[in-house]
Parts: sequence; C-alpha cells; structure tokens
Amino acid sequence: MRVKTRLFGEIEIADDKIISLVHGLIGFPDMKRYTLIFDEEKKARGNIMWLQSLDETDFAMPVMMPQVVKPDYAPEINEGSLEPLGNLQPDNTYILVTVRVPKNLDEASVNLKAPIIINTDNNIGDQIIIEGNEPVRYLIKRKDGEV
Repeated sequence: MRVKTRLFGEIEIADDKIISLVHGLIGFPDMKRYTLIFDEEKKARGNIMWLQSLDETDFAMPVMMPQVVKPDYAPEINEGSLEPLGNLQPDNTYILVTVRVPKNLDEASVNLKAPIIINTDNNIGDQIIIEGNEPVRYLIKRKDGEV
C-alpha cells in the first residue's frame, strides 16, 4: 500500500506492517489503521517513533516504549480489555505510550495512564485506560537529569 503522509511524504507500507486499533486512539475513534515509522538505526535505543494513521494520512502521533523513561513500568490492565487483541503472551505483546512535546522540551512527557497494547502476532491493538496511579503526564527528562 502506498500512502502520502504529511510528515514523511509518500511511503510504501507492507500489509503485515498495518496495525488495527480496535477502538482507534482516544479522541480519534474513527482512525483505526496505523503503521509505526521509526529510524531503523535508532530502533534499539528506543527513541521516539511515529504512529502514522493510514485512515487520515495527515495524522501521526509520536510514541515510544514506556520502559525507556520508566524501566519498572508494568501497568495493571483489566484482562477483559485485552480480549479483542487475541492471545497475548510476553513475547507477542508490544506496549507504546503517546508522547507530548510542548514548546518547552523540558516539559515533554509520556502518557502512562493510557498505553497502546499491540499483539504482534495479529497486529491488533488498543489504547486502554488503566487502573491504578499511573500519571497521564510523566516527564521524559526527570528532575535528576535522567532520561
């Protein structure tokens, strides 16, 4: 599939790289088909990636793996919320969080309250609001200077 995007120009997306979000993203329920765009060389370091909508190609959301900024991140998720994703196991579960980048980069944060859970076996995912005390805005650059 060829897609013309606002941020990345025209790109080719293989069918097996299309992620179907069951309910879309929070606030964007009609956009259900996405792909991940990232710099292949930086992938191992967990830098910011882009969740590019294939339904509305002007829309791309910055995302990252939560463990990059909070290594002990282990959200408690209601198992019923995960049923539409299929049989999730540790080796086929991919978790992303959305990134907020304001003008003051020291205030950049990730949303740990609503992770995007993806089953990599079938590329079906969902953004789920979790129980517990995880913050909506968790600063990427911690006060102690750590990232």
